[in-house]
Amino acid sequence: MFNIITKTITLPDGRTITIETGKLARQANGSVVVRMGNTMLLATVVSNPEARPGTDFLPLSVDYQEKFASAGRIPGSFQKREGKLSDHEVLVSRLVDRALRPMFPDDFYADTQVNVFLISADAEVLPDALAALAASSALMITDIPFNGPISEVRVAKIDGQYIINPPTSQLKNATLDLIVAASAKDICMVEGEMSEASEEEVVEALKAAHEVIKIQCAAQKEFEAAAGKTEKRPFEYVTHDEELRQKVREACYDKIYAVAQQGSANKQVRKEGFKAVITEYLEKFKEENPETYEEKLPLIKRYYHDLEWEASRRLVLDERKRLDGRALEQIRPIESEVDFLPAPHGSALFTRGETQSLTTVTLGTKMDEQIIDTAMAYGYGRFLLHYNFPGFSTGEVKPNRGPGRREVGHGNLAHRALKKVLPPDEENPYTIRIVSDILESNGSSSMATVCAGTLALMDAGVKIKAPVAGIAMGLITDEAGKYAILSDILGDEDHLGDMDFKVTGTENGITACQMDLKVNGLSYEVLTEALAQARRGRLHILGEMKKAITEPREELKPHAPRAVVIQIAQDQIGAVIGPGGKIVQEIQRVSGATVTIEERDNAGFVSIFATNGQSMDIAVKRIKGIVAIPEVGEVYTGIVKTIQPFGAFVEFMPGKDGLLHISEITWERLENMDGVLQVGEEVQVKLVEHDKKTGKFRLSRKVLLPKPEGYVERPPREDRGDRNDRGDRGERRKDDNRRPR
Repeated sequence: MFNIITKTITLPDGRTITIETGKLARQANGSVVVRMGNTMLLATVVSNPEARPGTDFLPLSVDYQEKFASAGRIPGSFQKREGKLSDHEVLVSRLVDRALRPMFPDDFYADTQVNVFLISADAEVLPDALAALAASSALMITDIPFNGPISEVRVAKIDGQYIINPPTSQLKNATLDLIVAASAKDICMVEGEMSEASEEEVVEALKAAHEVIKIQCAAQKEFEAAAGKTEKRPFEYVTHDEELRQKVREACYDKIYAVAQQGSANKQVRKEGFKAVITEYLEKFKEENPETYEEKLPLIKRYYHDLEWEASRRLVLDERKRLDGRALEQIRPIESEVDFLPAPHGSALFTRGETQSLTTVTLGTKMDEQIIDTAMAYGYGRFLLHYNFPGFSTGEVKPNRGPGRREVGHGNLAHRALKKVLPPDEENPYTIRIVSDILESNGSSSMATVCAGTLALMDAGVKIKAPVAGIAMGLITDEAGKYAILSDILGDEDHLGDMDFKVTGTENGITACQMDLKVNGLSYEVLTEALAQARRGRLHILGEMKKAITEPREELKPHAPRAVVIQIAQDQIGAVIGPGGKIVQEIQRVSGATVTIEERDNAGFVSIFATNGQSMDIAVKRIKGIVAIPEVGEVYTGIVKTIQPFGAFVEFMPGKDGLLHISEITWERLENMDGVLQVGEEVQVKLVEHDKKTGKFRLSRKVLLPKPEGYVERPPREDRGDRNDRGDRGERRKDDNRRPR
């Protein structure tokens, strides 16, 4: 019934990946199951036979989704079912999309959908490194025109070694973690994070990843041949008019080049200049060809766009001059300002050329942690970064809806860049939320978010390891081998160029990167040159940022919540919490502070959050009192809790009561406790005995008082003869009452 075809790939460490088709989802144009360990991905591809009328781009959609059942879990949402893609799923979808999209022909416009589902999960095998392999394999066994194969792998540097698709348990020790996508010839996509890695480390990691990708691409070609799907469907969605193309070139190219040569730093001025050229030509063409104007209009716009693309690139390659007049390595003017907003806990305004980010930092408590609930992971996140890109930032009308995939991706890149310099959890009790609102955009607003985020963190007083800056690099090449590497690219240069390479880092090294290539044949030499140029640009930007603030503020803003973390012994956690949470709730009620307790690394960590110093002092004093170890011989100020005929019980430390015997209250003999002490009265006492077996404490007040002159020490009341006699008589009475057998 099933015609099953299987291909096995062996990784350098001996682990295997299998690709299988012919059993699942057979009505899709292509479907495969990729398996590594117990992780299994089902990838399906469907492409319409024809393009929709008027379409002049590739309507490609890529969706990655994790089925909770794959990990034996039920979704934690109210509906208890999978719904809208999570941010994590969106990010994996983007990894696959960015790797696949450049591999389709430029003039292929049919609606195409790629779905990748996690159907079985293995905690030690992360599925994101297998998703693009599954998608590419599914495309390879269809007639869809796809210039693949491609594949993706994760490369991590662990204990000085580059490991491909390492087990999850090893990743926590990685100093470099990259997802790399490539064809058999060239790298096409990179994204990941590092702990201040050098440029040389990044290049070595890419080389290690590419060697394995070449093996996976060769396996896909063999898989394609075994499936008998080497022939691709013919398509022709546009009928070109070469005579018209030439006429548009002759009429417009020189004028377009002249606008590009003006080197205006204002995006709107350039836009209007280019628009004037096409408007003039269209008016003349309509006047001369009224009967064919509507028919030829789409082709004219297409040919004009091609000329604008060509002229802008030739300006860079031939004159080493850019659209805004800058030199290739020149960074746009930078203005940085901190403490821009009075109410947030930290804020910064970062402006680079026509790109501007207004960023805020909010310090919250443990109660503000984000719940992470995915098929592969459940936990909490204490660092959040949200990126917003409203329409007005580019002068456009756009409805304000939830964040799209672009916003999620840009925010994640900035998140990765900054999390590497945050203080460790044991030194940072706060939940930190950064929000970047892009107010202007003309090139690399994600890198502006990194810079503004760093400034806002320092303004908030968060003790980051070092400032982080980001820069977007571009590349323009031609068929003759000429190339130009551009620093701090414009939005137009991103659109017209062959590479968008974003690099973030400190003065010591790289913390995150993201690269998308639109051209084949990027050599490692050019990549190394681009990284070196990016480092120079990054250091320049860091220097400009330091004009606003050089290091984190020593003190938090007056209106920011105060936080203190007290480390306690593991066996003291229960004492702080109390039965049913009674103690910790009482501390919060009395002090007004928020107290949370967590256990990690065989210790307890008590986080205290308060809005004022008095509240903080009360909570800290109570907690320290609970966990403090009473010392015999120490003097304490206690509170009388109860009074008994034989003395009083005094709370000399929070949660610790001791007996102040009637004989230890004063040097004079007291016959009873009437009027001696009152409940709630403060009294100075000395801890004179601690019975560790029973946990009881014995206190004395009289030892703190001067001994009366002529005082004669008397034996303790419990040792006096009359009491012993009474006890002996009682024992004798008990003996006398025994019955003889």
